[in-house]
Amino acid sequence: MVSTISYAKGAGKLVMEARVAAIVASHFNPEWIVNLKESGQTWLVDYSNLHKKGRPLPITMIDTDLFLHDGGWALKRYFIVAANALNKLIVIDTKTREFAAEVEAGVRPHPGRGSNWEHPTYGPVWATGNIGSPEVTVVGVDPEKHPQYAWKVVKRITLPYTGNLFIKTHPNSPWVIVDFPMSPSPQAAASLCAIDKRKLEVAKCWEVPGAQELKARMVHPEFNKGGTEIWVSAWGSKDTPTFIVVYDALTLREKARITGDWVRTPTGKFNVYNTAYDIY
Repeated sequence: MVSTISYAKGAGKLVMEARVAAIVASHFNPEWIVNLKESGQTWLVDYSNLHKKGRPLPITMIDTDLFLHDGGWALKRYFIVAANALNKLIVIDTKTREFAAEVEAGVRPHPGRGSNWEHPTYGPVWATGNIGSPEVTVVGVDPEKHPQYAWKVVKRITLPYTGNLFIKTHPNSPWVIVDFPMSPSPQAAASLCAIDKRKLEVAKCWEVPGAQELKARMVHPEFNKGGTEIWVSAWGSKDTPTFIVVYDALTLREKARITGDWVRTPTGKFNVYNTAYDIY
């Protein structure tokens, strides 16, 4: 057991309750990358010597920023995390084991794991939605082949609503899908939008039929392994069955609904292959 009691950014006040906001395993080194929300630190935890006597567990502490929340991979090298109350994104280079950059996002960025795709002009990009502003923030993430765009906002895509919580795409789909479950508007919370990955603009928004009647919020789009379907939950009351809707990932037409008495407060759904291979 390792306590996360620590000093804010290494030199500030003692933080007695620093939560682990996100944790991933490096693709380059035998270590976990651990973000401490309240102390504004990223820890690199070397697990390679646990088999030795005394079970040594070296930890490298990097001062990043406060209010770290969730995040995901870009190019399987850069771990991008939202410092949400500061409206920033923090970039950790897990190959060089360094704090690489910080980027201004929108208001209260909430990427989940974010979304990755290849843009014809900007090269590899990564995007986050923002809870408090109607915007998707698209960032260039390739300092080696596209250095002029690296760690810069290449596009701020205006959305019709605030309250985005999750954003997702797939290499085989032309769309980035966003939800709005944190919006105070029942219509917005029942709606989804599709962003054109090449044009970097909203192509279509629609209200999901039946969601408002069930007082449900559409949440967490998830692609299947082949990128041919998008599954989205109607997140409602525990007392009322709702549904999971399945869309064609090319035409955006509804293909099916998963219903039943057991479908109550459906939220995250994770395709095992996409999760294991960082496809989002």
